[in-house]
Amino acid sequence: MPYKRPGSPYWWVFITPPNGGNPIRRSTRTVDKREAEALEGKWRAQLFRQSAWGEEPERLFEEVASEFILASMKKRSISDIKQRIGKLYDFFAGKDMKTLRGQDVRAFISWRQKQGVSDSTVNRELATLQAAINYAIVQMEWQLPNPVKGRMLEEPEGRVRWLTKAEAARLIQCASQLRYGDRLADFIQLALHTGCRMNEMLKLEWSRVDMSRRLMWLDGADTKSKRRRGVPLNDVAMAAIMSRASFRATYCPHSPWVFCNKHGERLVAIREGFKSACKEAGISDFRIHDLRHTAASWMVSEGVPLADVKEVLGHSTITMTEKYAHLAPHRAREAVEKLQSHSKHIESPVRRIEDLIGRKRREKAL
Repeated sequence: MPYKRPGSPYWWVFITPPNGGNPIRRSTRTVDKREAEALEGKWRAQLFRQSAWGEEPERLFEEVASEFILASMKKRSISDIKQRIGKLYDFFAGKDMKTLRGQDVRAFISWRQKQGVSDSTVNRELATLQAAINYAIVQMEWQLPNPVKGRMLEEPEGRVRWLTKAEAARLIQCASQLRYGDRLADFIQLALHTGCRMNEMLKLEWSRVDMSRRLMWLDGADTKSKRRRGVPLNDVAMAAIMSRASFRATYCPHSPWVFCNKHGERLVAIREGFKSACKEAGISDFRIHDLRHTAASWMVSEGVPLADVKEVLGHSTITMTEKYAHLAPHRAREAVEKLQSHSKHIESPVRRIEDLIGRKRREKAL
C-alpha cells in the first residue's frame, strides 16, 4: 500500500519483485492516494511481466539521465550538462523513455519556446537528451527509441562581432587608464594577437612560455579541443608578455602565473574591468570572447588562408573557421579572375553585345 515519507508531499510505494530481487522504493509523484494505488498496481504488473516473460522493464527519464551524468563526470562541460538535464527533468520526469515519441520532443520544444528561450538553447538541451539516450542504447544496451534525431531547430548564423584596428586601439587605451589597467591592457593585446580564449590565457604558466622561440604552449587540459598547441608570438604579443614578466619580477618573482596579482595569485576574473573599458571606449555589444573573433577576422581580412587561421585558433575542424570566410572576398575575386584566364580563346559575351550595339548605331547614322 502507498505510504507517506517525512518531508515529501507525495505517496510512495514499496514493492518486492516476484523474482526476489532488491526491493523497490519509489515516489508516485502524486498527492492523490487513489492514483498512487493505481500506479502501484501498474508497476507490480510490469515487474511480473518482466519476471515471467522477460519483458524489457520501463526506463524512466531519471534513470537515463543519472546514468549519463555519472558517465560525464570527468567532462569539463559537466556543469552545463547538469543544467540542461535539469531543464529536461522539469518536463520529462516520470516519462518511460521506451514510449518517447516525436510528439513528446515537439511538445518540449514548444514548452521551452513559450518560456522565451532561444532556439540555440533548445538545441543544446535536445542534444543533451539525444546524447543521454544514445549512451543508454550503446553502453547500457537498453532498447530505447531516439526521436530527437532530425528535430533540431534551425539556428541563425553564429555571432561574429569584431573590432576595427582603431576601435581596438581605443579599447586598449581606455583599459590602461583603469585600476590595474596595465594587466588588462596586456590581456587584450595578447588576445588580439594570438586569438587565445580567456581561460587559455588566465591559466597560462611561465613554464609554458618560450621567449627565445617566441612561442607559448597551451596545455590540453586548458584548451577546448583538449589538444596541446603552440601559439606563435608576434611583436605586439611579445611586448605584452614582457610587460607581465616585468610585473612578476617586481612584485612576485616566484609566481607561476603569467596573469597574476601582486601576491602572485592567478587572476580568475577579468570581466568587470573589461566591461568598464568597453564602456569608456564607447564600444557596445562586445564580449571578451569577441577578442578572439577579432583576431580571426584580422587574419582573414589580411589574406591568411583559413587552414592557417584554423591552426592558430586551435579549431578541431575547418568548418568552425569557415564562419570568417565572408571577410575574405578577395579569395572569391581571385577565383573568378582565374576562370577568365582559361577562357581567353572564347569571345566575351559582353564584347559581342557591345559590338552589336555599335553596329546598330552606325547603321542609324547612315
